[in-house]
Amino acid sequence: MKKTQITLRGSTALSALALIGAGALFAAPAMAQDTTTPATQTAPATEDAGQGQDIVVTGSLFSTSTITPSPVTTVTAESLDQRGINTVQDAIQQLSSNNGPSLTNSFTANGAFAGGASSISLRGLSTNSTLVLFDGLRAAYYPLADDGSRNFVDLNTIPDDIVDRIEVLRDGASSSYGADAIAGVVNIITKKSFQGVAGRVEAGIAERGFGANQRFTLTAGTGDLDEKGYNAYLSGFFYRSEAVYNKDLPAPFNTDDQRNICFDGTCGPNGIINGLDQAGHYGGFAIPTDFYVRPYTNVGYSNGVQNGGVAVGRYQKLNPNSACISGMSYTPTAADLAASAVTPTFVCQEDLTGQYGAVAPNIERFGGSARFTARIGDSSEAYLAFNFQQSTVNYNGFPGTIRGNAPTGIDYPRFTTSAAFAPPSAPGSGILALPVYVCPQRVNCDATNGVLNPNNPFAAAGNIARITGRLPDPTFNETRSKVYRAAFGISGTVFGDWDYRFDATAMHTDLKRRQEGYVYIQHLLDVIADGSYNFVNPSANTQKVMDYLTPSNVGFNSSDLYQAQLSVNKAVFDLPGGPLQIGVGGSIYYEAVDSPSGNPDYNGPTQRYFVLNAFGTVGNRTVASAFGEINAPILDQLEVNASGRYDHYSSGQSAFSPKVGVKITPIKQVSLRGTYSKGFRIPSFGEANALPTTGYVSQSISNIPAAFLAQYSTPTGGVCSASNLPGCPTYLTTYSIGLTTLASPNLKPEKSRSFTAGIYFEPIHNVSLTVDYYNIKKTGAITAPSSAPAVAAYYAGTAIPAGYNVVADAVDPNNPNARPKIAFVESQLINANTIKSEGIDFGANAKFDIGGVTWTSNLEASLILELSTTFPDGTKETYVDTLGNFNLTAGSGTFRWKGNWVNSFASGPFTLTGVVNYTSGYDLSAMDQGTGYGDCGLSPGYVPCRVKSYTTFDLSGSVKVNDQFTFYANVLNVLDKMPPVDAVTYGAFLYNPVQAGNGIYGRMFRAGAKFNF
Repeated sequence: MKKTQITLRGSTALSALALIGAGALFAAPAMAQDTTTPATQTAPATEDAGQGQDIVVTGSLFSTSTITPSPVTTVTAESLDQRGINTVQDAIQQLSSNNGPSLTNSFTANGAFAGGASSISLRGLSTNSTLVLFDGLRAAYYPLADDGSRNFVDLNTIPDDIVDRIEVLRDGASSSYGADAIAGVVNIITKKSFQGVAGRVEAGIAERGFGANQRFTLTAGTGDLDEKGYNAYLSGFFYRSEAVYNKDLPAPFNTDDQRNICFDGTCGPNGIINGLDQAGHYGGFAIPTDFYVRPYTNVGYSNGVQNGGVAVGRYQKLNPNSACISGMSYTPTAADLAASAVTPTFVCQEDLTGQYGAVAPNIERFGGSARFTARIGDSSEAYLAFNFQQSTVNYNGFPGTIRGNAPTGIDYPRFTTSAAFAPPSAPGSGILALPVYVCPQRVNCDATNGVLNPNNPFAAAGNIARITGRLPDPTFNETRSKVYRAAFGISGTVFGDWDYRFDATAMHTDLKRRQEGYVYIQHLLDVIADGSYNFVNPSANTQKVMDYLTPSNVGFNSSDLYQAQLSVNKAVFDLPGGPLQIGVGGSIYYEAVDSPSGNPDYNGPTQRYFVLNAFGTVGNRTVASAFGEINAPILDQLEVNASGRYDHYSSGQSAFSPKVGVKITPIKQVSLRGTYSKGFRIPSFGEANALPTTGYVSQSISNIPAAFLAQYSTPTGGVCSASNLPGCPTYLTTYSIGLTTLASPNLKPEKSRSFTAGIYFEPIHNVSLTVDYYNIKKTGAITAPSSAPAVAAYYAGTAIPAGYNVVADAVDPNNPNARPKIAFVESQLINANTIKSEGIDFGANAKFDIGGVTWTSNLEASLILELSTTFPDGTKETYVDTLGNFNLTAGSGTFRWKGNWVNSFASGPFTLTGVVNYTSGYDLSAMDQGTGYGDCGLSPGYVPCRVKSYTTFDLSGSVKVNDQFTFYANVLNVLDKMPPVDAVTYGAFLYNPVQAGNGIYGRMFRAGAKFNF
């Protein structure tokens, strides 16, 4: 009899060698795993896969051959090939139920906290409410947390070459797996056995000539479990994809100049630094990468900054003989110069997005896996598996700044190192300046112990030089993770009719993060004071000087997961509908994260870098659990399943999670099903133990009171306002606030209750339809309080509410006497909100043989009816069909609809598959940004209120030359359709990275060959 895949409940821990030994004492027939899936399972996502053979489905202890009470989607490796999907993370990202704030590889190149990683977010409930399992067992967290607070499993750590299938339990599952399974479970199941030698060679590239990618795999195995009693295989893979930059893309995604984006007669601004507006008017001097200086009288200068003095001239290019770094320039007219005493007589222009913007990083992954499976005696089976994978992700970013914000620190949380190096009691009160004299000792430099500053063109006149600009070279960011995993298991039957299974695993992740080109604040002050950095001709600086100004910032992070689990089950007696089954088990696991701050200020507020966050966390805990399940087929038409789990954490928290499921089959063709469950999410290490974390949220200038705007200079002669953007300095129009969250060790677990109700309808053989409704409610949701009260109080000039701290930004060099805008709002995490997620999943599967052609069709779609947050005061924010929850999703929003339709045609050796991918549009509003629901409140006016829906079509074909060779080709985004323009989402430039997916690359080609001997 063919044995089948077993997928047991997750969250278990390796407690001690004694437990392993105890598990090994049992010897009986195993509930073994298998490499195969049903022949009908060729579509990319099928409902309740495995009908016709007994398998243990994710979320249950028992094997079944029928529809389960909980909805389960299965994606097979064969179906991924048909669709032209070549990585596990890409496959999971494209699931229709992944319709929330997921983390994509492309977001890595846009400054993600968890750079180099990818995660899933089912039901819109964020990455930490979806549990990811590796062969039914928990996996170690990625050492860096999403937004510095949400721990998750990196999908890139799964070895693509040995994945057999992916099961997605679209239901609450804390009763089976414990914490974090509120929205559902993603279980990546690897091959149990393999015979022969197989592999593939593959390469692809975008039609426009970028994004080249390659994949190589090789697997070799020997032994037959049924005939020889063992199987062993080795597997290895290599995957690489090249970085993509905005300059590679077509307009408008490749430039800051948005004047060609128009709606109802209103066109976008020229975001190019010092660019001209639609009427050809110059809007005032903004800071380019080239260094500019302005003479000030030598008053109030100390340690690299100046807090007083009087301007005695305009800004001017520090080196008037050098070309602009970008090659673009503008000479202001007499009218331009008359409008502002700040404007230089010659300005450099710069398209930061066009020159430096990154769309996706370089990715290189390789690894190896080994597995040995053997029968022990007549009735036992055991396995031992090892996995190693290394992933390196890097990209070039914007040039390092010499005048910016260093996000809130650790020991100096109220200090803003924004080129205003004032004491903590008076942040934001100075502007970076070059002194008159420089000397080796760097302090008290004068004519007796120093020389006139060669970088200061006004030194001979006794004036200091206020300086602005950036370094000429881009920054570099790289993460390299090494993942080690070992697993052992044994299963069988004991005492005649008790089935048991024992599994243990250990997983360790080493992460190295390297950042180059970022300015170290104290070293900047040093080279200013001693004159060792050549600001006039930056290219003349030695490598030694550059290494001192921008020392490499290298951080080492790690995470661990050790777990063990033992479960037993048996059929107790027969009911009218079949045997009553009971199962019990216990588990223990240890998890830890060691992620020190990447930018600490332990030694002082200037002993850190500009721009880089200080976030980091260190923590560990042990979790002991007991669980049980009962399955009662009361009648042929009625089956009831009940399960429960108790978890206790060494950090003091505990939770009991029950679940009840019912399946009713009134007739053979129809199954009605439903579940009710309770669950919990444990506070992450980032939420309970992290250092301050600062995330940036774009702000609309319309949120700034008119009275506050009026204090700023208006070079075009108008009043700075939301309706007169050309009259506002870039300092305000490119405005974002740093939201700094402070962890709390007193947080309680989030609680959830969820229920589902669905129908499975199979009117004829090989045609099935499913509809499943879900309703999830989280209470005590962990959140930072809304920043709105603090923002409003600051701009109104009233007292900041209790529980908040507002830190002012750097002084605007063009408006040094104006009150600064906000740099950071600080608040502490609390258990406060209620979050509700409600929706419907649809599925349709069919298979027909027509004239020698086998047509397989699969449709899956998810509709979100509600995603909302209710606050303690009873107010409610609704996010569906808008960009909310803006703070949580990086402004990528909550799509009402997401789905795909796959049609595959096979005839003889030929297979052709077409895939339609659809993501709905949305309104440019977000209630968590102070707008009304669906009121277009975030629209800048030059784009429609609604971002259009996005549909792409992929085509893949293959030909099986013989039993050994298959050649295939993929054309992704066949119609070369670019995503709709979104001028508000800040996770990407002018498009929504979650809606667009890989479509932003345009038409892509990929071809390869598979071999099997």
